[in-house]
This record gives sequence, C-alpha cells and structure tokens, in this order.
Amino acid sequence: MRIAVVGATGMVGEVMLKVLAERNFPVTELIPVASERSVGKEIEYKGKKYKVVGMQTAVDMKADIALFSAGGETSIEWAPKFAAAGTTVIDNSSAWRMDPSKKLIVPEINASSLTKDDKIIANPNCSTIQMVLVLAPLHKKYNIKRVIVSTYQSITGTGVKAVQQLENEYAGVQGEMAYKYPIHRNAIPQCDSFEENGYTKEEMKLVRETQKILDDRTIAVTATAVRVPIVGGHSEAVNVEFTNDFVVSDIQNILHHTDGVVVQDNNDTYTYPMPMYAQGKDDVFVGRIRRDESQPNSLNMWIVADNLRKGAATNTIQIAEYLVASKLV
Repeated sequence: MRIAVVGATGMVGEVMLKVLAERNFPVTELIPVASERSVGKEIEYKGKKYKVVGMQTAVDMKADIALFSAGGETSIEWAPKFAAAGTTVIDNSSAWRMDPSKKLIVPEINASSLTKDDKIIANPNCSTIQMVLVLAPLHKKYNIKRVIVSTYQSITGTGVKAVQQLENEYAGVQGEMAYKYPIHRNAIPQCDSFEENGYTKEEMKLVRETQKILDDRTIAVTATAVRVPIVGGHSEAVNVEFTNDFVVSDIQNILHHTDGVVVQDNNDTYTYPMPMYAQGKDDVFVGRIRRDESQPNSLNMWIVADNLRKGAATNTIQIAEYLVASKLV
C-alpha cells in the first residue's frame, strides 16, 4: 500500500503521519509530498526518515492513496492529476466538497456510498464533522427541522501562523499576524472570508455540508463561527429543532451508542466536554444535553472535538481504512 501524504510538512500533514502510525495503517511505502520549497527536507515516520518529494514526482510514483492537506488551489490543480494516474485522492480542502460528482464522507455516516469509481473523495470541514456525527443518529430517529450553531474555534484551524501569533502575544513580542486583530484575550467573530450574504465561508460550510452529508436539503441550518484563543479543539453550542418530540434520556442513550461519540454529561460532577481534554483524541465529545424550554421539540447540546484529528487527519485516514477494508483500492 503506497501512501502519499500531500502537505506532509504542514500542521494537518504532521498529524496525518502521527495518526497513520498510531492506527498502524498498512503503509508499505510512504511518499511525503510538499511544495517545491520543502522538496528534499526530511520527515520522520515510525523511526525512519523520508525525503519530501514534489507534486509531479509523487504523481509519477502512482500511489494507491493520496491524503491531501495542502489547500484548495493545490487540490484543484493536482488531485485530478493523481486520480488520472490511478491514485485515489482523499482531500481535506474545501475544493471538492460541494461538487455534485464528489462524495463528502464521514465514515460512520456515509462511507457505504463509496465505490471504486470515486477517485477524488472529499473530507468535510472540521466543524461540520463533529456536528454531523452527533446529529446523524438523532435525525434518523426524530427528523431534524432546523439547526442553530455557534462555534468557538481553535486557532489551530488557521494553522502554524496563528499559533505563532498567540504565542507572540502571550510573550509580548511583536510578530507576524495571522488575524487582523490580536487573538490573545479576544474572540474574533470571523472564520474565513465573507460571502455576499454576510456570512463567512466557514459558516456556510456548516450549512451546505450538513445538508449534503445527511442527504437532506430540507434541514435548515444557520451558523455563527468565532475564533477563540485556544489550541485543543473546536467547541460548538448547537440548538436542534426536531419534527418529533423526544425524551432527553433517550437522546443521551442514542448518542452513548453512536460510534465515535463520547457522552460527557453529568451536572452533579461538573462533567462536560472541554477542548483541553479533547486535544489529541479521535472522539467527538457531547454534553450539556438539555431541552430548549423556549421552543417545542428542541434541544441544546455542547459538542467538542480536536479539529486536527477527527476534524481532519483521523477522518481522512478512516476513509482510507474503509477503502482498504472494502477492497476499493
């Protein structure tokens, strides 16, 4: 199994290599790929050093699977070239997510839709993945009408530059800014650029991707995405309105039996999800599950996950594991 990791020197790429090793993915040959300025650098995987190669070299090496985390423009240019060479691409950028000819996959929800013909597979946005993993089983049982989500997103979602900005601000050092404003002791109500409707791209990803993954365009979703000065993961306050009524204990029970979801919900012991405890873990954590007393058939929840792992690297590798297990590559 020849595996190319495209964007191997980036933040998500590094986590991908870590997760591949942790999960003991059957890699017989690793091909770390990055931009021309990183070619020749060495990365370490399972105690062995590998030289980073350029894009065309990687295409020519005809990997079985290419795990992409190198940004949308790179994906648009290079994913079709890898696919044409017979490589199955799993792409982490937003480039292919809303393309009607491409599948948008969270393995626990819709991996069974994949076939051998799917040569470019889209990995959803990190904040979408953690939300839909919790919503999917509830939608099946109670039928979701509307979702209102406010996110509290880690700076790691922006990348190394943002982590450096926060560290500089902690230390009182002037440096390069990833954001237009200080992030230390601040909350910035803008994740990604603005669209014409006044929402950011991040907010609209939550709308469009949720409908596509749950295969239901009737679900109304509205979002506010906020960047906060934390490192561990993304948090979301999610309000859901169902067609059918529910009992809160049944919701907890359904989520308790959902693959990839951990319920942390006990007010007596002050147990609820927090990003500092989600960091480095692959599960999605949910708590503060309670009825919305202002609206019929409605529920409030607090959902937290490590955005670099389940939100990016782990979900991508779980897709690859499904492809291998199902003999689709």
